[in-house]
Amino acid sequence: MLLFALAALGLLAGAAVHTSMPVFLVAAGAIAAWLLLFGAREHLPRLYRH
Repeated sequence: MLLFALAALGLLAGAAVHTSMPVFLVAAGAIAAWLLLFGAREHLPRLYRH
């Protein structure tokens, strides 16, 4: 599984090199926003359980 994750990371990093900076920044912002929302959605129910 770790090998697959590293291969996917290498593929995505290689693809990011060939895009323009504005496209890369928009994509990075979208991914960061999705990760923040996912983390908040997973963490908030744990706060209310205790």
